[in-house]
Order: sequence, then C-alpha cells, then structure tokens
Amino acid sequence: MQNNEPLMIALAKLISVNKPNLVLFVGEALVGNEAVDQLKQFNRALRDHYEGGVASETPIDGILLTKFDTIDDKVGAAISMTYTTGQPIVFVGTGQTYNDLKSLNVSSVVTSLLN
Repeated sequence: MQNNEPLMIALAKLISVNKPNLVLFVGEALVGNEAVDQLKQFNRALRDHYEGGVASETPIDGILLTKFDTIDDKVGAAISMTYTTGQPIVFVGTGQTYNDLKSLNVSSVVTSLLN
C-alpha cells in the first residue's frame, strides 16, 4: 500500500482549519498489518502538521474499516489497530452503500480468530 505524504499533510491542514467533531481513519480491512502501519503514519502526519497543535497522542477518534465482509485471517489487524491507537472501530463496511456500514460485531471477530 502506498502512503501519500502530501495528501496526509493536506488532510491535517483540513482538520486544523475545519475543526471537525470526529476524525475517522478509513482503511481497507483486506490489507492486514499494512493498515496498522498506514494508521501510524496517518496519526504521525496529523500530529506533525496540525496547525492548532494536537494534545492527544492519537489524533483520530475512531476507525472505519471497509471490505470487512471479505476478510478471513487478516481480522487480527483490526485488533492491532485498536490496540495501537486506543480508539474503537466505529464502523465496518460490508458492501457498496451507506446501509452497508455496520457496527462491529465483536463476538464474530473473536469467533473468527479462534476458528
């Protein structure tokens, strides 16, 4: 997965100008642990380039994972993302429409890890 530093800097500036109530990291569940690395880089870019100064170590408020319905053994990366940031997975995408954004079913994730 490619990381686009200029895009991350532009996003950090957008956040500092607009001051949103909620900042979500959106990533694909299919990429596994590469998503954890991208999340760390995104957080670092927000911390380093946010003009208003970010007080917290983790400037994101939550995580949205797309293509969650197609993962199998890569579900552990989702747990790593929450552990790394201390932030919850707010939604998972399971299709192409807004109606396909679901709350994470923790018991199904645990079951998938144990099987």
